[in-house]
Amino acid sequence: MNGEFGGAKTAWILDSHVLASYGQPAAELIEQGVDLRDVWRALCEDFDVPEERQLGEDI
Repeated sequence: MNGEFGGAKTAWILDSHVLASYGQPAAELIEQGVDLRDVWRALCEDFDVPEERQLGEDI
């Protein structure tokens, strides 16, 4: 997430942004055990992350 949104914005998104497809913030979903990939996909959908950036940076 830091690679896409930056550190400060990532923290805000995790705690504050309510994911449209779940009705809860990402941090709560992660605490509840929702698969991280599913949370990331929902974030990508909500923030219109282009498909080519959804897998992160190549290392």
